[in-house]
Amino acid sequence: MPYESLNLSTQSPVLSWANHDLGAAETQMAKNVASLPFVFKHVALMPDVHLGKGALVGSVVATKEAIVPAAVGVDVGCGMNAIQFPFRAEQLDGKLKQIRRDLEAIVPVGFNENKEADKQVLNWQGWQDFKSLHAGVQHLESKALKQMGSLGGGNHFLEVCLDTENQVWLMLHSGSRGIGNVLAQRHIETAKELARLAEAKLPDLDLAYFVQGTPEFNAYWRDLQWAQDYARYNREVMMTRFQKVVEKHVTGGKPTKPLLKVNCHHNYAEKEVHYGESVYVTRKGAVRAQENDYGIIPGSMGAKSFIVKGKGCAESFCSCSHGAGRLMSRNQAKLNFTLEDLIQQTQNVECRKDEAIIDEIPGAYKPIEKVMANQADLVEVVATLKQVLCVKG
Repeated sequence: MPYESLNLSTQSPVLSWANHDLGAAETQMAKNVASLPFVFKHVALMPDVHLGKGALVGSVVATKEAIVPAAVGVDVGCGMNAIQFPFRAEQLDGKLKQIRRDLEAIVPVGFNENKEADKQVLNWQGWQDFKSLHAGVQHLESKALKQMGSLGGGNHFLEVCLDTENQVWLMLHSGSRGIGNVLAQRHIETAKELARLAEAKLPDLDLAYFVQGTPEFNAYWRDLQWAQDYARYNREVMMTRFQKVVEKHVTGGKPTKPLLKVNCHHNYAEKEVHYGESVYVTRKGAVRAQENDYGIIPGSMGAKSFIVKGKGCAESFCSCSHGAGRLMSRNQAKLNFTLEDLIQQTQNVECRKDEAIIDEIPGAYKPIEKVMANQADLVEVVATLKQVLCVKG
């Protein structure tokens, strides 16, 4: 059997695809979630599972008639976008440094934003619904406009990759930026306040929830779907710019039709049917992998990444991992690795090599090959990619 049922004596079982024994804190977090009365069937833990807030990153939680906003998290709609180009590796020879400079000039990273919103941003239909969002974000409309088409920080990235056939892929990782974060925080605060007022007996206040049919549930679900749509479109805006930069250097600016496009969330919730019942599925650091769904599982900078197709495994709620998963925290990585380590581990990758990104060093992540081996029943590999250029947030 590819997964194991953990011996936790909780109301709902916990099925784990993890390639490591859970630590005490991880085990407690799994128990907390599995003890919630509205969990449907079981909790599924992906191979890259690790500590999060409230719920483990790399967990899939299906629920009936309730949803836990902190289980979705604050990086709402975070996910991946990839396109396969009909270009060959040799067409990039001598151009990677300039492509990186052009990308850094056109896609804001970290806390930076665009000076103004471009036409593609302004054309997004979601702006029509902004006034119906939570009152606590109404002052952020201008910022949300300028942040669309920006990468953010942390482990968000833009990458040029090559597959095993030496074909060129563009790949990026980003979410709903500041607006999604603030929306999530406002609703998490509301859920916690409701739990306090009801004197709810929760194993962890971060698992405060909304009950289906209440105004609070409806408001959260509306804002969540909006933020998820924002995140998906944000990735499309950046990919449009990314594509134009690469085309400028490879085809002299002539537009090229991609061979394959994939755009998937890995921090989100959706209504889906599982085991014949309609449920809310929260994937916190997990990708939907229904039969023939395309997904993206990135390794760390300098490691392999994978384009996959789902196998529709019922026990995982048709899900797979969202990446390698961290082996150590950002602070631990800074203490354990040096700038020399970073330079050595990112050989042959055109990227920043400075102390500010040591926390993103490949050695801080789990080996992606192990993660992939543990989910052979969840996905099949369509393409194996290797980074040759990386722009970090």
